[in-house]
Amino acid sequence: MRISRHWKTLVASTFAAVSLTGLVGVPAHAADTDALYNSAQRNFGNGNDDAGRADLRALIGADPADAEALSLQAIWSQYANDLPALADSMDRLNAVDPGMAAGTTNVLNAINAAVGTLPNPLPALVGPQTGIVVLGYGLLPGGVLRPELVNRLAAAWLQAIVSPLSPVIVTGGAPVDGITEADAMFHWLVRQGLPPSRVFIENRSGSTVQNALFSTRMLRDLGASSAVVVTSPNHIRRAVADFIVAGTHVVGATTSMDELVSQLPPPSRASQRYIYLDATRTFQLSTAR
Repeated sequence: MRISRHWKTLVASTFAAVSLTGLVGVPAHAADTDALYNSAQRNFGNGNDDAGRADLRALIGADPADAEALSLQAIWSQYANDLPALADSMDRLNAVDPGMAAGTTNVLNAINAAVGTLPNPLPALVGPQTGIVVLGYGLLPGGVLRPELVNRLAAAWLQAIVSPLSPVIVTGGAPVDGITEADAMFHWLVRQGLPPSRVFIENRSGSTVQNALFSTRMLRDLGASSAVVVTSPNHIRRAVADFIVAGTHVVGATTSMDELVSQLPPPSRASQRYIYLDATRTFQLSTAR
């Protein structure tokens, strides 16, 4: 039986449509875009930023309304100093999801603020609406404080003395021999004379991202609208970015003295990558989907 040219063309078009769109009513690119998103996040985590941005361009080409992909593209375009791509991503994101666009703008501003933060061992002058948040550091066997954590606590203690009405939050999980960082920090500060009722324990977090997210909720419960973040000089910029992204207004960044001078110059590009990575995770963009 002979098939007319018209029917041949129709059959070919139908097969092409099926190969591009999948089953009727099911977008074929749904699984593909997830694979591209996951590949992009892996590439960013491994330092392959150009490959990650290429994955996102392919994803956005297939699904221009993917808000998470647009947000990631904007953030990593800023890191790459690709201003046209940053502007394009933000324009698209504002049209697709204004709320996500506002959050992404906050991430970008937080990163800029963090990169410009200087380690500072001097306490800030703050009132009762500002909490003092000191970040944990891995314990030694038996729950013993490492020297650098003692240095952080000494800086936090001085800040607490200067700001006697501010609540103090100690944040850190990672238990060793049944003792969490926050529990050990609490006992150290109380031994130095701070009232136990003034020191609040956040002992579930296992990362700087979780320090920021969990402490932000605690600050709000305590009625605090801002915070002085206390940590080590080589950690302060990443911590500041995470707390701002989490929703905390950071009014002070107090550090211990250890390695202070070496951390005064602007962070290297490699160091900035970790600030960007942490900020996207604090913003709670999917790491995989």
